Amino acid sequence: MVINVLPTHLRKKIRQLQPDVLARLEELRLRQNRPLVVGLSDGDVFLQREGGLTKSPERAYIVDADDIQRTTQLVSNSSVYALEEELKNGYITIPGGHRVGITGKVVAEHGRVKTIKYISGFNIRISRQVLGAADEVLKDLISPQGEVYHTMLISPPRCGKTTLLRDIVRQLSNGIPGLNFPGTTVAVVDERSEIAGCHRGIPQQDVGVRTDVLDACPKAEGMMMLLRSMSPRVIATDEIGRMEDVEALEEVLNAGVKVLTTVHGSSLEELKRRPAIQKLLKLQVIERLVFLDRSRGAGTIKMVMDGITYRPLGVKRC
Repeated sequence: MVINVLPTHLRKKIRQLQPDVLARLEELRLRQNRPLVVGLSDGDVFLQREGGLTKSPERAYIVDADDIQRTTQLVSNSSVYALEEELKNGYITIPGGHRVGITGKVVAEHGRVKTIKYISGFNIRISRQVLGAADEVLKDLISPQGEVYHTMLISPPRCGKTTLLRDIVRQLSNGIPGLNFPGTTVAVVDERSEIAGCHRGIPQQDVGVRTDVLDACPKAEGMMMLLRSMSPRVIATDEIGRMEDVEALEEVLNAGVKVLTTVHGSSLEELKRRPAIQKLLKLQVIERLVFLDRSRGAGTIKMVMDGITYRPLGVKRC
């Protein structure tokens, strides 16, 4: 369980929370000398000193240096040195596919991050797989001829893009009987270890029987590696935004491979203001734009838009 990376006394306080609260738990944020924040699906609250939750920071449990030291030992299995490569990215993936973000003093070498020392904060993000999350949208992402449309999922942070992408990958990989889709080979570039939630290279989440994963690999390089070596029919990746990502996507598109990707944003107009995304949209190859928000909880599909004409498909879903 993800709370096993917490010191024993904090673990006990979290376990004592009501089941409905635990079901809504998304994040635990530990910042030295500041209140322990409990991130729920409907907002943030604080862990109380005596147990339970409060909205008042004055009544909150204050994280101390010993809490940070003990959490560091538990997250790293008492060997921060062994995790130095992961620390370059600012996070560690633990069993179950949960991701632990880390802050502190960055050690740089030749202008590049080498590691993090004097750790002072953690963001423990609970990874939850939602099987069937893509059920509502899949019919819009597969053509009548059974071809997967090039698709981009768009939303602000914490709106369920990665959860939706994971389930799309799973269902495309396994096959979708209701749509007469037989299943296809999918390759995932999981730069931040969030889609498949790999631990030591092994997916902790169900991404399907025909899915290959490159974990903790830069997106642009990973797409080229998979294209050359794994003969995918579909390549999926999370959070594009740099020009090199878009250039790699062009290579994938030109090779006849279908693309599934996500991007931060809340509107088409916002996307068009970002140079790399604007370039991708101008190519007029992304066939489906799926906008998400939290109006009915994380993963709410607000609108599916034709990526060529920018016309909504069907009615607005909010």
